[in-house]
Amino acid sequence: MTVYDRIGRGYATTRGPDPRIAAQVVAALGGMTSVVNVGAGTGSYEPAETIVAVEPSSTMIAQRPAGTAACVRGTAEALPLSSGSVDAALAVLTVHHWTDVEAGIAELRRVARKRVVILTWDQRVFREFWLVREYLPAAAAVSAGHAVPIPLIAELLPGARVEPVPVPHDCTDGFGAAFWRRPEAYLDPRVRAGISMLAQAHPRDLVDGLSALTADLESGAWHERHRELSTLDRLDAGYRLIVGG
Repeated sequence: MTVYDRIGRGYATTRGPDPRIAAQVVAALGGMTSVVNVGAGTGSYEPAETIVAVEPSSTMIAQRPAGTAACVRGTAEALPLSSGSVDAALAVLTVHHWTDVEAGIAELRRVARKRVVILTWDQRVFREFWLVREYLPAAAAVSAGHAVPIPLIAELLPGARVEPVPVPHDCTDGFGAAFWRRPEAYLDPRVRAGISMLAQAHPRDLVDGLSALTADLESGAWHERHRELSTLDRLDAGYRLIVGG
């Protein structure tokens, strides 16, 4: 059983793609006419040029909507594709779940003739996000334990460039920092179920932090402490797009 066979039920209800982030992904794939989406999940950010998706979790595959690319069960470390069979390989918020990152990226490079595009996060930035810094250290520990260093990925992709992916204040994809200006969302168990660092933390380790957040929202303390966030449309929470060959 994969981790998302356990925590991925109902994932599609809170984790739809955000169109602005999707546009940045599409731009990074510009000119590519055939794409494999690796760790494809429910199909978020899957461009029209995708000819096949690869996903290890049957729970996630079952939530893929009609009209998405054909999806096969498999892992990044052993892609069921021949060498050079696609123009580009895409991996969105998935490398932190791989058992062997070096092997996985080597596989992306093997099957992609021209380009590899990876969306992930820089833990050095994300650890300063108010939710994990102030309220949920257990989630911060999960995130830190899974994070893959950006310099390592860039080293494995010769000539790679790294682009910041700012999070819109009204982001429609409910990943970790999506609700940076909507803190009450983190009190919703359905939202937390779609965020792996929260879904994988032990519930008892989140109780005190969630109670503190509830109290700070009710008293206005959170809004006072973070009043500068209300003036921002986007936030750099550490998400990064890495584009290489």
